[in-house]
Amino acid sequence: MKNKVIITVAPTGGMAKKSQNLNLPTQPDEIAACVKRCADEGASIVAVHARRPDDQATCDAAIYRDINARIRAVSDIIINNSTGGGVDGDMTREIEPGLHEIMFAERMKGLDAGAEMATFDAHTVLASFGGREILVNTSPRRCDAMAAKFIETGIKPEWECFCLPHLMQDPLRLINGGFDKPPYWINFVLGGERGFQNASPYTPEVLDHLVAHLPTGALFCVSGIGKAQFPATTHAVLAGGHVRVGLEDNLYIAPGELATNERLVAKMVRIIRELGYEPATPTEAREMLGLPQLGA
Repeated sequence: MKNKVIITVAPTGGMAKKSQNLNLPTQPDEIAACVKRCADEGASIVAVHARRPDDQATCDAAIYRDINARIRAVSDIIINNSTGGGVDGDMTREIEPGLHEIMFAERMKGLDAGAEMATFDAHTVLASFGGREILVNTSPRRCDAMAAKFIETGIKPEWECFCLPHLMQDPLRLINGGFDKPPYWINFVLGGERGFQNASPYTPEVLDHLVAHLPTGALFCVSGIGKAQFPATTHAVLAGGHVRVGLEDNLYIAPGELATNERLVAKMVRIIRELGYEPATPTEAREMLGLPQLGA
């Protein structure tokens, strides 16, 4: 759809804490209320991470269903549940001193809550947080198991890629094998190289290189981590792509000034309009992504 940009808001994530930014919504009522305000500002997709009552990470399907139902009661925004989970809570186990793993079986629970979309991290990375090394193991065999679950549930995947191999290996293998149907939705996450082994920084050259390797029929979104958020997303718009903002990726609206999700979405909308584009509505975004309209 010409001149329409899909804005995803990622309000919570699986890593940030309220101690870092009190505006971070973690509980179902907080998340739903925040998402409603972000949709009113112009977001058309929400990337949902679930938290336990103690604010630690989970992919518990019951908690996801609660969040999803509360969001749907107040907004027609597209709901995208995470299968990444987070770095604590239900998600991790220690496999040797100093080395933890985000458990694949827990991640898979994020596909059992009736969302329209979900993240598909078809790669293996080693993350470093709080002095711990955390393994995220999505082997080819696990990619196949996850693909089968996506087919079973009818959920559209968001391919999350931190570098070029994350696109060129199992995602393209599965896409070329007929698992996913166009338009493919590919999210390039840039600027997180300090926390994720093999992740790419944001530079104009890096993003242009990634875009040049997109498969035919793909739409792309860009998520910039920290100070990369608005340079990367502005570049994405100019390159014909779509954008993600939110406290999952960036806790600040300006140097030293803590953000809210709503202010991050509103800033992105202003940039999009200054560049001659308009934010897509949820209805328009569903059409662009090939998703059924609500009630269809």
